[in-house]
Amino acid sequence: MALITRVSRLFRADIHAVLDRIEEPDVLLKQAVREMEEDITRDDQRIKVLTHEYGQLTARHTELDQSLQQIEEQLDVCFTSGKDDLARALIRRKLEAQRLSQVLVKKRAAVQETLAELRNRLKENRGRMTAMQQKLELLAEDDTAARSEAIWATPDITVRDEDVEVSLLREKQKRKQS
Repeated sequence: MALITRVSRLFRADIHAVLDRIEEPDVLLKQAVREMEEDITRDDQRIKVLTHEYGQLTARHTELDQSLQQIEEQLDVCFTSGKDDLARALIRRKLEAQRLSQVLVKKRAAVQETLAELRNRLKENRGRMTAMQQKLELLAEDDTAARSEAIWATPDITVRDEDVEVSLLREKQKRKQS
């Protein structure tokens, strides 16, 4: 039973080796690097858009705070003048501005959280891409080394008849001299 298990393992290992050769890991790795670069570019663009949106939300919130201060001043004037009907309209605007301010604060927090997540993901993806590029370089070096070994593995060792004749004459001359 152990023999059958060993043979089946060897057979599976050989099949996996054949599949690895068929799949061409360097081509797959190049494709993965391209996809990772596309993801990084997409994340960079998304970060730029969200950063711009965050800036707009902050500016809108600042404008809203200034508007609330103006409404407060106007309310003071209305109450000192005894104009309750104008005060009601200002209070309505104040409540609307406060609710809008709350919405803006929530949106800014959500955008900020999304930005933090995107930046973390981008950092991780850049690290992975660097590792993949290093693996790709190693595969390219291994491929170059394999090619150079292949060149040296089959040297031209053919000997021509003329070479044999010249060497024969040299050997005869050496023997005569000694």
